[in-house]
Amino acid sequence: MVNIYINKKKYNVCKSENLLKICLSLNMNIPYFCWHSDLGSAGICRLCAVKQHNNLNESSGRIIMSCITPIVKNMIISTDDSEIKKFRKGIIELLMTNHPHDCPVCEEGGNCHLQDMTVLTGHNLRRYKYSKRVHYNQYLGDFISHQMNRCIGCYRCVRYYQEYAGGTDFGVYGISNNIYFGRFEDGDLESEHSGNLIEICPTGVFTDKLSSENYNRKWDLQYAPSICQHCNIGCNIIVGEKYGLISKIENRYHKNINRYFLCDLGRFGYTYLNNNRLKQPIQFDKKKKIFLNKNNAIKLLSKILKKNRTIGIGSIRSSLENNFSLRKLVGEKNFSSGMLENDHNCIKLIINILENSGIYIPTLFEVENYDVVLIIGEDVTQTSPRLDLAIRQLNKKQRRDINQVHNIPEWNSSAMLSISNNKNFVYIIHTHETKLDDISSLNYYASIKDQEIFSSILSDKINNVSNTIKNIKPDILKKISIIYNVLLSCKRPLIISGVHSGSMNLIKSTTNIAMGLKFLKKDVGLMLLTSSVNSIGVGILSNLSLTKVFNKINDNQVDTLIILENDLYRHDIKNKIDFIINKLKNIIVFDHQYTLTTNKANILFPIANFSESSGTVINYESRAQRFFSVFNTSIYDSNSCILEGWKWMYKVYNKLHKINHNITLDNVIQDYIKIFPIFNVINNVAPNSKYRIMGKKIARSPHRLSSRTAIFSELNIHEPKQKYDNNTMFTFSMEGIQQPNQDIEYLPFTWFPGWNSIQSWNKYIMNNDHYDSGVRIFNSYHLKTKYFFKNDINYSNKLSNYWKIIPYYCLFGSEELSQKSEIIKKKCFITYALINIKYKKILGLKNNSTIEFKCLGEFFKLSVKFSVKIPLKQLGLPIGFPNVPRILLGCTVKNIRGVI
Repeated sequence: MVNIYINKKKYNVCKSENLLKICLSLNMNIPYFCWHSDLGSAGICRLCAVKQHNNLNESSGRIIMSCITPIVKNMIISTDDSEIKKFRKGIIELLMTNHPHDCPVCEEGGNCHLQDMTVLTGHNLRRYKYSKRVHYNQYLGDFISHQMNRCIGCYRCVRYYQEYAGGTDFGVYGISNNIYFGRFEDGDLESEHSGNLIEICPTGVFTDKLSSENYNRKWDLQYAPSICQHCNIGCNIIVGEKYGLISKIENRYHKNINRYFLCDLGRFGYTYLNNNRLKQPIQFDKKKKIFLNKNNAIKLLSKILKKNRTIGIGSIRSSLENNFSLRKLVGEKNFSSGMLENDHNCIKLIINILENSGIYIPTLFEVENYDVVLIIGEDVTQTSPRLDLAIRQLNKKQRRDINQVHNIPEWNSSAMLSISNNKNFVYIIHTHETKLDDISSLNYYASIKDQEIFSSILSDKINNVSNTIKNIKPDILKKISIIYNVLLSCKRPLIISGVHSGSMNLIKSTTNIAMGLKFLKKDVGLMLLTSSVNSIGVGILSNLSLTKVFNKINDNQVDTLIILENDLYRHDIKNKIDFIINKLKNIIVFDHQYTLTTNKANILFPIANFSESSGTVINYESRAQRFFSVFNTSIYDSNSCILEGWKWMYKVYNKLHKINHNITLDNVIQDYIKIFPIFNVINNVAPNSKYRIMGKKIARSPHRLSSRTAIFSELNIHEPKQKYDNNTMFTFSMEGIQQPNQDIEYLPFTWFPGWNSIQSWNKYIMNNDHYDSGVRIFNSYHLKTKYFFKNDINYSNKLSNYWKIIPYYCLFGSEELSQKSEIIKKKCFITYALINIKYKKILGLKNNSTIEFKCLGEFFKLSVKFSVKIPLKQLGLPIGFPNVPRILLGCTVKNIRGVI
């Protein structure tokens, strides 16, 4: 820390930051364009000018760019000098010479950093009267619109896409005043993180196509802080709603998880929320639909539960509260995790490791500070995409170490790029190619069984344990030796594996490797990735797998199934699920989406999705996080019977046990804390519903919200009373505490006086330690004894005559919720089988050929793609896609034939 003088006032500031960031942290409004907290400084736009003086009495001084100016002890700076103001105003005027007058029709209007900076600098008169430069707008896919004429040349987009995200199909073309940011030709952007261009761009060059379909200005939306539901990372998001439709998803800053960026699945995968919704409970009686009201539905279900042996099937995509409420309704021994036996056991194993291993589980941001990453059996780009973006920042750690020798600050992005770009920090063990191969220094492509052998030998070598596996090929032993030496020579290794390969042995070996490194005094991190947003939470609640439920049904021990947000056809083959369902008297389904399972229901209950309800989910690091409802469904339809899943369950439970009292989210949380003391920390996840600031709740809507009184004008001239939220500290209106408030991390929307765009985050996060929401359930990292998991691996180097089914995953479609999006189903569902290119000639196949095979008694027909990396006799299938259930993982296929 050093003392500096700004506007003749003394400040004690951090020496490692640049001057612009320091000024922003001190709540000074310095305009900027090209600077970004995670991208660093480039000094391109020249807008962040300030004046530096030799002494406090000097009036002239010299103009400098604050974003590329390091902090020097006792430096004297002026930010509001008249010459500086004139300079900034002139820069804006130059940048605006070719900018169109289209703010009223630009979707960025009201949420535009260019607008904010124009107002901030005082530029309000256009003197340029000549023809404007005109650019061609490209097609960049179904998610992002391109309006190149709005570009001001800040270079943020290309710096993010190429340098940060590692994309190669987007760049800058042209020279001088005729530069162009886009692709070489029209086409879909290939990066899984391309949607961040929308928020990176300070103008309206890149806008959200999906938001355009339900477009409203920023100030006319109602918001809530939420958690992305698509994978196990638990990125923080802001959900915006109008007229009962979700209009957009924005990134919500969390300093240890997603920070400024989301993956495209998290940003664009929400449109299933706007699908045609079931609004009333339905009873199917002899193929007739009988619509029930709330009380009749509760009465009917409670009557069924009194007379039948019932099992409840939970869901990894549903909240902790929903799953616990179902467990409470059916009883501990009758509640299933909703996962097949192998998946269930993998999650139980990971929970055991999280609780007892003593190995540190890093946050997403902490990933960027490791020296070396070893990925075993996971394609993180497709299954946990935001982790891909974090791993790509590891080269910054290497550059940072070099820069410290040369005394170059980390924020100097140009110097950082020129120092080093070595690719010696990522090592991948997988079945086939991944998107991270471009930054990996070593890849080992092998079957899952061979991966288990590879990781087992590596684990034993690190732990100095003799290994009984013999006859390993020399080239494989060489790769093991290379990785071994790298792990032992680095200071901070990170080991990543997870459930997506379906192998418990890989999870065990991964943990053994991490434990061995920890005992060698390495600052090791371990990440074990799960399959969904709340896999850990459900795994803690349940000891009964879905496979065991099926066995009980086959043994005639079950009459009724209650299924919560879970499509059974995703787990097992159709004929088996049909047989299971036909053996039961009653199928009760609670869901917000129509699925193959809801089509088989006797009674179907409509429940609130994550945008309509509040609850808690637990991510891969055991971090419990809270999401909040954006709106109350009954405000738009008073006849709606959509309730939170936990509320339905408690109402039925109360009916059965003749209990008469209302239930709130706080009550549910306290109920499961009593049974599971490990959840006691969830009291600290978020304020409860009684939380107030100056006696008021927090407003979900901006104070500038317009036309609220006209929303229902075609129905009633009287404004309806806003619904009261008994479950959270928020209000469903603009009434209440408005931002800014820096004392709470759960901001419904981003806004700061004079800063209307997403850049307003920089006015909150600079000077405080908030925005680290959530609490870890398991938080002990002290290992007292050294123990190992034993792997049960039967090794044979003989090539089998049977094909082995292995999984491949896709960003869109592999998990359940994105499959319900019409735009994603239309554009992104490309199912195919993946086999080695050597079989192209052997099987007489061509490009885009179709193959057919039989597995578990069913025939499958898919188009085929070829890989040069996938091992022989391995059949890659899109596990989790429609008609490709998870039970196929690890199965064998005798014959594959080409179909003409």
